[in-house]
Amino acid sequence: MKTEKAVVIFSGGQDSTTCLCWANNRYETTAITFDYGQSHKVEVLQSKEICRLLKIPQTIINLSFLHEIAESALLNGGDVSKTNEKGLPSSFVPNRNQLFITLAHSLAQKIGAKILVTGVCETDYSGYPDCRREYIEAISSATNLGSHSDIRIITPLMDLNKAETFLLAEKESCLDLVLEQSHTCYLGDRTTRNEWGYGCGDCPACKLRKKGWEDYMTQKENNHTTLIDKFL
Repeated sequence: MKTEKAVVIFSGGQDSTTCLCWANNRYETTAITFDYGQSHKVEVLQSKEICRLLKIPQTIINLSFLHEIAESALLNGGDVSKTNEKGLPSSFVPNRNQLFITLAHSLAQKIGAKILVTGVCETDYSGYPDCRREYIEAISSATNLGSHSDIRIITPLMDLNKAETFLLAEKESCLDLVLEQSHTCYLGDRTTRNEWGYGCGDCPACKLRKKGWEDYMTQKENNHTTLIDKFL
């Protein structure tokens, strides 16, 4: 019987879908999804379908104002393959994770959840500074301090590369769900089904996911037992 509650920051992408299933296998899970004015709505639509299939309650928060105060290729339809003046990927949305964690933390307090799960990762983090362990530890401390709370932020993928994220999905019995329902493609392409899932195959997110799948398949064939041991 699940005795603890968890809130999962859930985009509908590969990483957050894996984390949602990981959490749902351990806790009474609620998903929180943010519609922040992305250039396409495919991720949000897929997040709804995944929550429906898993029978997980979902709260969707409208943050469509974000494009008015933040600059990102994900918000204005720009070229996601470039870098900005700080040398960060043009797809980086400033303070997005900070905002997501703050709001998810509020929901956790409301429903009595002591755990907040997010799929950030500093191994395959695409150059986003707010996906690093150092940042998560800092925002966790500040958010709990500011609300007199003790909510743990758990990051199951923090030390995993994309191949290992596919492996974790396999271990959590949700690999098929990840392949068929999760969406990562920056361009919102759901017409092309690849071995690794749906996507254009050319944007940075698709290339990262494709390489992760290829590495996963290679390592599974050559050294599967050792890989699985990492999660036992």
